[in-house]
Amino acid sequence: MTQNTSRTNKTILVNGLKKMGLALACMFLGPTFLHLALTNREKPLYIPLLIVGFIICGLALFFAFKGLKTILDSMFKKQ
Repeated sequence: MTQNTSRTNKTILVNGLKKMGLALACMFLGPTFLHLALTNREKPLYIPLLIVGFIICGLALFFAFKGLKTILDSMFKKQ
């Protein structure tokens, strides 16, 4: 009798955790840049900080979904 059990692929899991760590860093940096931009509306860096803040917030969402998909693939995808 052979059991056909799938095991977690450790290298893919580590890649997914790295992406989730990057998403966590972006989740803190994005709102920080947005707060800096919105509290200094008179400064000349208002628009660039606002744009960078929105881009980093978008990257946080992207890396969170990509990391979660990678982690789930490492656990449930057939080899």
